[in-house]
Order: sequence, then C-alpha cells, then structure tokens
Amino acid sequence: MTNPAYAPILLFVYNRPAHTRRLVESLQRNPEAAASPLFVFSDAPRDEAARPAVDEVRRYVRSLDGFGQVEVTERTDNWGLARSIIDGVTSVLRRYDRVIVLEDDLVLSPAFLRFMNDALETYKDEPRVGHIQACDFTQDPALPDTFLIKWTGSWGWATWRRAWQLFDPDGRRLLRRLEERGLTRAFDFDGAYRYTRMLRRQVEGKNDSWAIRWNASLFLADVLSLNAGRSLVQNTGFDGTGTHCGGGGLFASTLRTEPLPVARISPVEENQAARRAIARYYRRHFGFWAKALRRIKRTLRGDFGA
Repeated sequence: MTNPAYAPILLFVYNRPAHTRRLVESLQRNPEAAASPLFVFSDAPRDEAARPAVDEVRRYVRSLDGFGQVEVTERTDNWGLARSIIDGVTSVLRRYDRVIVLEDDLVLSPAFLRFMNDALETYKDEPRVGHIQACDFTQDPALPDTFLIKWTGSWGWATWRRAWQLFDPDGRRLLRRLEERGLTRAFDFDGAYRYTRMLRRQVEGKNDSWAIRWNASLFLADVLSLNAGRSLVQNTGFDGTGTHCGGGGLFASTLRTEPLPVARISPVEENQAARRAIARYYRRHFGFWAKALRRIKRTLRGDFGA
C-alpha cells in the first residue's frame, strides 16, 4: 500500500537488463520502497539489434512487485534519455509535488530513500533549494555530511514541482544568458571542469544532455542543491554499456549504508568550502597533466581510442 508521505520514484530504463535488475534489487533493500509508488519509463529500441535486450528489460519491469504501486510506460519510438526524462519528470509532477529520479546504471544504499524523502520534506518550502543529490564521487573527508551548492548532480536526484518549473530546455538560450551575464567561468567551477563546453555541445547537437540544461537552469536562477557528502549512490554505468559514459574510476564512490541525517542548513547559502573541494577534485583529475597521463597509460595498454 502506498504511503503518501513517500515521493514517487521514477526509473528510466533501456537495454541493460543486468544493470536494471541490480538497481531494482538495491532499491528494494530500502525499507521505504514497499510503500513508494514506482513509475518506470522504458525507451523503445533504437534499432533491431537493441530489441532483444529492450524486450528482456520490459519483461522484467512488468513483473516488478515490492512497491506501493508500479506503473510502466513503454515508449513506442526511441525517444533517447533526455526527451524521456524531461517528459517523465514533467508528467509525474503534474500528479505529485515531488519526485525521486533514477537511471538504470545506479546502485543505491539502503539508506537512500530515507535521505531523499527527509530532504524533500525538510526543504519543501525553501525556494532557494531546488534539487537533492545523493551521490558523492570526490570521496573527500573534508566535505560535510550535507551541504548546499550551485551545482546539480544527476545520479540519484530529486526535485519538486515548484523547482522543475525553472527548467529551460532551450540550451541556446541558457548558453546566451550565461555568456551575457559573464557567468561561464563560475559555471565551470572557476575553470576546473568544462560545463559550458558541455552545454555548447548540446546546442550544437553533439550531445543530448538534459542534465546540463537542468544544471544551467538552476544556476542562472541562483537556486541551490542539497548534496550528500557521503555517497548513497554508486554509478555502475562506466563499463561501456551506456550511451553517455566515460571516466571509469574517476567517478567511483564509496557507498554509505548507514542513515544520513538531514538537518536544515541555515543560512541558506552556498558552502564555499565544498565548492572549492569539488573544484580541487576536478582540477586534480581533469587538468591537462592528469588527462595527458591517462592518455599515456591507455597507449601503453594498447588502447588507442579517444
């Protein structure tokens, strides 16, 4: 039976049955799952080669139980992840005032749903907080358990209807506003990571990222994200099976299994020390010399890919 205190969970799947099963099993280890509504969005195969794996995923998600309710949407055309997520989040937020969003390549802590629901309730009426993120890949012990920051991670996240109304799907307009306001360097963690380039490539049709547009939308609105400094999510998608994957162990995280308390942060302002910590991580792993060293190591292994 569904508990109205628990946010609906949105799960986006495609053609990775093993990943999907692993994610769902980790989700079911959260005590709150049994009373949470689950909405699954299954994209259609891009081509005939993908059809058997898509069909296998669909058979699996149709059989799911152990949730308050399960509703499966099977796309009849291949929408791609960005269009599917934008439509799925928008449609469910017409019915509910908050959502928790997952993709099929995640593994969750048994404390994940408790944290997300606590955070959604704690900040439900705080307009300066628009996003909850439960994955930390820096593994920096200097980070507090939770902190506020102008940056939206997309691996295990949540939001409210009021915040999603700020989402602007027009990447060209977002890029123009960042440039006109002189915010591109700040958006890039003071040049530590090329988020502006990612947005520009979305505008040019070289990627189809919904996440960079969500990140830019809240950044421009000066709206913060509550982030977890102890990871309740692991991303297992850097194994070559995903469409938009890369980075391997650079984004590895240590999964915390104990509950992560949510205390309201006051004043509601960005944690500058946390921002500097993430910028340090980006510089250490994505600076010129770090990338050159990785390229040399790949060459020595006989990996001549990009």
